[in-house]
Amino acid sequence: MKIIVGLGNPGERYLRTRHNFGFMVIDRFARYLEAECRQKNFQSFFCKKTMQGEEIILLKPQTFMNLSGGAVKEALAFYKGALRDLMVVCDDLDLPLGKIRVKRDGGSGGHRGLESIAQSLGNSGFPRLKIGIGRPPGGDTSNYVLSPFSKDEESTVHETIEKTCLALQTWIFEGVETCMNKFN
Repeated sequence: MKIIVGLGNPGERYLRTRHNFGFMVIDRFARYLEAECRQKNFQSFFCKKTMQGEEIILLKPQTFMNLSGGAVKEALAFYKGALRDLMVVCDDLDLPLGKIRVKRDGGSGGHRGLESIAQSLGNSGFPRLKIGIGRPPGGDTSNYVLSPFSKDEESTVHETIEKTCLALQTWIFEGVETCMNKFN
């Protein structure tokens, strides 16, 4: 069993914003699994599907980014999952757009969604897949992360989502080490 959590903010206002890269990946991965994250539980939209004998739970917390930890803790407790079976997908300002980085564990790097999850679980030893959004030219990160991608960025966004879904498949079936070696 694997639980994949995409971070983002709920509501139409945030739908295509940089901070919702995690939600975009979950939506695409759900389509790949021929599923839809419409069920409500664990303060989230979620869906469950079996792929090649592996049960996969996809989760989109509806708590707003900075409070995602409670939703993740509920789901992990319900499924009695280990931290190594959890993958958190989120945006990262320190990576350029189009770049992804898989980590076995680590700090939050200032990402409040990761901070919330680590606080709720009492542990930061869970895998995460960070997706680059780059830094804004002017330095105002709060408005930048909540802004939509430009038309010029759309093809890179699409390619990045596809690459991230391949990385998730690798993590599920080959493990975090192989995933890091192939995608970092």
